[in-house]
Amino acid sequence: MGEHTITLQGLHVSLEPLTLEHAADLNAAAADGQLWQLWFTSVPPPEQMLDYISKALLEQQQGYSLAFVVRHKMTNAIVGCTRFCHWDKVNRRIEIGYTWYSKSYQRSPVNSECKLLLLDYAFNQLDAIAVEFRTHWHNDISRKAITRLGAKQDAVLRHHKIDPNGVIRDTVVFSIIAPEWPAVEQNLRFRLHS
Repeated sequence: MGEHTITLQGLHVSLEPLTLEHAADLNAAAADGQLWQLWFTSVPPPEQMLDYISKALLEQQQGYSLAFVVRHKMTNAIVGCTRFCHWDKVNRRIEIGYTWYSKSYQRSPVNSECKLLLLDYAFNQLDAIAVEFRTHWHNDISRKAITRLGAKQDAVLRHHKIDPNGVIRDTVVFSIIAPEWPAVEQNLRFRLHS
């Protein structure tokens, strides 16, 4: 993915390339709900936002990540971020992760449209055969949202990671494979227009 940057446009959101200049807007977005206090997510506190963005941009330069801010079109506000990550070009697999939204925009059309834009790009532009999602075992809201997209649970990676506070995390892995994409796309479009 490297220096490749794109903007993905929907009706409700615009996914724009992440830059260091977005730090203040992302801090404001994360403050809506004080998302960094949720122990089962990876939303950075304000003092770590620049490092969070810098790491995302480094992974992008290394060719296996592509990071976006999520702009809500009606309000023009940055309401979160998301990215393609862990791109395995040889095996045509990619993950959509590091996704979070301001509390005010959760359970709105924002997530469905972001995922529609990202999945469409992954399957139709990157020629992915599988798109993966991962979340913390204890993040019930995220697990339900991923399931509502049409993703299937593949596995639970027990003792997968050690969080910064020393807690050992179990990670739930979901995926959508290419043959499932047409039905998933139809469902997402239906949900956005109903």
